[in-house]
Amino acid sequence: MSLLITDECINCDVCEPECPNGAISQGAEIYEIAPNLCTECVGHYDTPQCVEVCPVDCIILDPENPETKDELMEKYHLIND
Repeated sequence: MSLLITDECINCDVCEPECPNGAISQGAEIYEIAPNLCTECVGHYDTPQCVEVCPVDCIILDPENPETKDELMEKYHLIND
């Protein structure tokens, strides 16, 4: 699954620079994650870096975008090759 930032986001700016795929950007009110770019850091790190640095734990699995680890790895290759 790609990740999703909930409305509990406090716009602290720490997640955006941590994303190796450039999937995180400032939205109208809170940061947003582009599902077509989010690989949950598969291919880069063992754990999603945005989740690691988020001080309010507002980044969750996106129920609208279910993906297996294999699908995330395939997306990683499409983005980075």
